[in-house]
Amino acid sequence: MTDIEISPFIADLPKAELHMHLEGSLEPETLIRLAGRNGLKLPYADAEAVRRAYSFDSLQSFLDLFYLGLTVLQTGRDFYDMTAAYLARAARENVRHAEVFLSPQAHVRRGIPIAEVMDNVLAALADAGVRFGMSSGLIVVIQRQFDESDALDMIAAVKPWRDRIVGLGMGGPELGNPPSKFTRAYDVGRCDCGWHTMAHAGEEGGADYVRDALHTLKCERIDHGVRCETDPDLVRELAERGIPLTVCPMSNCMLNVFPDMASHNIRRLHEAGLCITVNSDDPSYFGGYINANFAAIQASLGLADKDLWQMARNGFTSAFISEEQRRIYLDEIEAHRPKV
Repeated sequence: MTDIEISPFIADLPKAELHMHLEGSLEPETLIRLAGRNGLKLPYADAEAVRRAYSFDSLQSFLDLFYLGLTVLQTGRDFYDMTAAYLARAARENVRHAEVFLSPQAHVRRGIPIAEVMDNVLAALADAGVRFGMSSGLIVVIQRQFDESDALDMIAAVKPWRDRIVGLGMGGPELGNPPSKFTRAYDVGRCDCGWHTMAHAGEEGGADYVRDALHTLKCERIDHGVRCETDPDLVRELAERGIPLTVCPMSNCMLNVFPDMASHNIRRLHEAGLCITVNSDDPSYFGGYINANFAAIQASLGLADKDLWQMARNGFTSAFISEEQRRIYLDEIEAHRPKV
């Protein structure tokens, strides 16, 4: 999958990426370099050994490695470098706007000062705007394996930066941790902080988790959401309300949500009228950044350029940006509309 050819159309297409975990963008070489810089010992001899470990049979098997990997993030410089590296790569793939996930709980629980995390991630986002002319937004993510009080503590910890945070999300292991577990936290994020809301649902969990995120948490976007297909009434509601799904095709296959890309339901959901966006999730772990995800679904599912164009356009209509900025991007992508 990593060797898939990227067509000129995909390469040139302006894109918004709305589902990408910063900690999941640490390439194996970066993990080894940061471990060395910080005097940490990883259970891998080199970057190639890390890469060989990227074989997962479930979301949890990935998370085990993911949480090990983020331990190399020890200083503000590490957080800046991680964020800057992703944004540079995204800019090369013609990402014009990126909304990135950050998991503060994973770092505060390790004793990292929250200011070291927030100030440096936000600095890298701002610098990318100057360097690449791209816009961005930061989404803080609740780790659902912990209890709601922990989530509320995280929200309180990042409140000094709340005007520079665009949204509240939720990640981590779905099973046994339904969206409704965090109703109060989402009320605080939405009402007290003024953040947009989204949640991972319908990746491991079923359509009921998608419905829970939509109705109980009042989410504006659903991250993944692919298991909504088992509930036709829910699919109709998502389509009628225009609720975006931030789908991550290569991630879904790597984590055995689907056995292979040819089995993925992204084409069926798109043809059912849902607002589908394409994203990379944790690209260093799942074998490809955003262009590779677009190329993979085209190669395996026979999607036409016009379908990819519509999904890319959906990224901009679904982004948490000003209407003025949205119009600029929509005009830009209109210039790339396929002629047939």
